[in-house]
Amino acid sequence: MSLLLKGRDYAPDGNGGVAAVQGAEELLEEALFRLTTRRGSFPFLPELGSRMHLLRREKPSEWDALAMQFAVEALDGLDGAAVTEAAVRRDGDGLLLDVSLAWQGEELSLTAELEG
Repeated sequence: MSLLLKGRDYAPDGNGGVAAVQGAEELLEEALFRLTTRRGSFPFLPELGSRMHLLRREKPSEWDALAMQFAVEALDGLDGAAVTEAAVRRDGDGLLLDVSLAWQGEELSLTAELEG
């Protein structure tokens, strides 16, 4: 069981505590954390995170292929989940990342806002 994050902060459970998640929701929370954390930002866990922040330096025509590569790299070893698809799209001045995962016979998906 993990704690639920919303907007880079713990989400309240409505009873004065912090909301918890488990199962597929827990896996998606961990995936979202790994995809939106810059790789190398934790000195004692240098392989944690992704290189998604580098996408802005590349041509938009290369974003999806790189997003797939970066997602596979960031989610390697995540409880048997496999990245099946990754795509990037513009959202105003920002970028949104859509990722699909296969996990325990289920197809899961998430959308993450990528910071510059």
